[in-house]
Amino acid sequence: MPNQVYINSTSSFFPNDPVSNDEMESYLGYIDNKPSKSKNIVLRNNGIVNRYYALDKSGKSTHTNAQMTALAVKELFKDNPERLKEIELLSCGTSSPDQVMPSHGVMTHGWLPDAEAIEVVSPSGVCCAGMHAIKYAYLAIKAEDVKLAVATGSERFSGLLVSNVFEEEAQKLKEMVENPFIAFQKDFLRWMLSDGASAFLMSDKPNDKGLSLRIDWIEGVSYANAMDTCMYMGGEKQSDGSLKGFMDYTPEEIMTKSIFSIKQDITLLSDNIVPLGGKKIKEIFDKKGLTVKDIDHFLPHISSNFFRSKIYDMIEKYGGGIPYEKWFINLYTVGNVGAASVYLMIDELFKSGKLKKGERILLLVPESARFSYMYALLTVV
Repeated sequence: MPNQVYINSTSSFFPNDPVSNDEMESYLGYIDNKPSKSKNIVLRNNGIVNRYYALDKSGKSTHTNAQMTALAVKELFKDNPERLKEIELLSCGTSSPDQVMPSHGVMTHGWLPDAEAIEVVSPSGVCCAGMHAIKYAYLAIKAEDVKLAVATGSERFSGLLVSNVFEEEAQKLKEMVENPFIAFQKDFLRWMLSDGASAFLMSDKPNDKGLSLRIDWIEGVSYANAMDTCMYMGGEKQSDGSLKGFMDYTPEEIMTKSIFSIKQDITLLSDNIVPLGGKKIKEIFDKKGLTVKDIDHFLPHISSNFFRSKIYDMIEKYGGGIPYEKWFINLYTVGNVGAASVYLMIDELFKSGKLKKGERILLLVPESARFSYMYALLTVV
């Protein structure tokens, strides 16, 4: 019989103090020396009141992504640092590595000198990358390949949000006044994203004392076969819907077109992100024989409060409805931390004292990059 897999402990690391809405441009800077015209609109819709930046107010980096991830891993072992040597697998998901090569996972391993020589894997992608990291560790334990693994999700977006990334394009951004769509295409993600890291200690046995989370299943789906690119970085979307990557631009074009800024096709996002997620959740519920009555806690990763009611309506349509009192979301206090967001929700809920043995936790993680989704069911044991 295949192994059961458990999350035994969870941790989080946030860089520096939380940043309020009023302080954001003190850290990120002003484009063309003027306050953003889209900021208040975006903040009103997303509902975020605090986020974290691995920056000081001069815009200087205070932590790398790999450093934050390693600090989250160390936090798992704060009561018994020697146990760090027992890790057999490190699985690290992110969409904002510090460099193209080496991988984010091995760079994190490099900040863990007390660990042994171990297997390291680095799932890429966007928000689903953190879930892919969990699934790799889950499958490795289930296959009896390893007994003890650490999975992580992390992001350091702030270095891509500072104003000097956009300065060469400042004149184009002045067009926001006449064409607000440009603000949302080029500027709106500056007010959405946050930095941080989180880690899970996973094994083939539940804790002797206290609660554990058994992973019952993890499923994913991509609709890239039918959908155009929606969220992207390091490229530019062409008129035919294709993506032209950074290697096909000159160094001058990379600067003047802000190729390494994060962009999103808002129309494509709003029309498709929720309906496609609902399509798969119905298939999963039918296959697993689940109903919403079987769910005690629902943890959907949402990028904005704008999507909260839309996801509620989607579940109502496809699965019968999960009442809001069963929802647990911490977007508003930590921001959208991409691949780390689902970890941060689980970490906060796991430590809240609210969980009871036998309860089931449904996870939903959408990724708008080219419309991928991850789903999982956990049982409190």
